[in-house]
Order: sequence, then structure tokens, then C-alpha cells
Amino acid sequence: MSLATSYEVNRVRGPFNATFFGLMGPYIEWNVRHHKRRVFAGLPGAVVEIGSGVGANLRYLRPGSTLVAIEPNTAMHRRLRSAADRRGVRLDLRDSTAEQTGLPDRSADSVISSLVLCTVSNPAEVLTEVRRILRPGGTFRFVEHVAAPAGTFTRGLQRALRRPWAWTFEGCSCERDLAKALRAAGFTDVELTPYRLHSPFITFNTQIAGVAHA
Repeated sequence: MSLATSYEVNRVRGPFNATFFGLMGPYIEWNVRHHKRRVFAGLPGAVVEIGSGVGANLRYLRPGSTLVAIEPNTAMHRRLRSAADRRGVRLDLRDSTAEQTGLPDRSADSVISSLVLCTVSNPAEVLTEVRRILRPGGTFRFVEHVAAPAGTFTRGLQRALRRPWAWTFEGCSCERDLAKALRAAGFTDVELTPYRLHSPFITFNTQIAGVAHA
């Protein structure tokens, strides 16, 4: 799911990613469910999500809630609409980007993301946009994969595979220090927990989850 400022759906990668996350979504969810349950607990009745994909996070919204879904990969939209219908969530679907959502200043109580900040062209710009649309006291809740510590086998593998990984997953980088970016973004407080998955997708296994307060 690439969320670059100027986004054009690749005729191969766009549908491939929609199919991949449709099929692999349950496996990914099984791996990160404990962390999502913690950071997505108690979401308000209206939520903005950057990079909604095929709707993996709809299960954390109450039926009757509204999701403003920022998803520029239109190949994802059919599955996302179907998932929202099944979950009883009202969907306001927009094909804008995370850098330029088009939403008004201070219009959101909560923004969420999962496995998205790795794909954007400029994480700092996205976090500035998140802060712009959050009301004072609002929260940005995130579950993201990050660079492994320097000198580790996982970091070496992330580096070795960075080009094919990025091409396949539309710009996804395994080597971003997103914890540092979040702490530097100007939030009043950032609570995050690093953790490691144990999956065959080794480059994907170093992650963080947390809440940033506007």
C-alpha cells in the first residue's frame, strides 16, 4: 500500500497487493492481534485510518462506527467496502494520500495505522498531517514494522532484500527508524513498545506498537 504524495495504481502491484493482503490478512492479524487489541482499545465512534487496505482493522471498531478510510490503492476498495458492510461500519472512503488527506484541521479524535508508515515516501510529512487533523487531546494509534538493530542478522537481511521487497510492496522499507520519527514529530507524548514477531517473514518481524497524543 503505497501512500506517496502522488500515487498511481500500478496495474500489476496494485491488484497483487490487494490479493496478497486479502489472503494473508488472517495470518498477519494472528501475529499482531495482541498489540492491536491493546492500542486500538476504546476507539471512538469516528476514526480516520491511513492506509486502510482491505479492512484488517475494521474488527476493532464498534458496529455503527464511522471509518474515514484514506486508501489510494483503488484495487483495495472492493474488499474494503465488503469488509465494512460485514462489520456494520459506515465507510467514508477516500483515494487521497496520507501526506494530503484533504481533511479539515482538528477534525479527528483518533487516527490509526498499521503497517503503513513503512510505505510512505516521507514519514515525517505524514506525521505532520496526522497532527494537523487531530483535535487537541486526540490520539494516533499505530502498529508498524521497523528496522532491526544495526549489526543483527535481521538487519542484514532487511538490507539485502530491500529492493525486491520495496518493489513488491510498493515502496515498503524495512529499514526505517519509525520510533525516532514518532518521537520527533511534535506529539505531546508518545508511548510505544518494541516487540518481535516469530514468522517466516524475517525482515518484517521487528515491530513497534503504541499511542501518540496530540
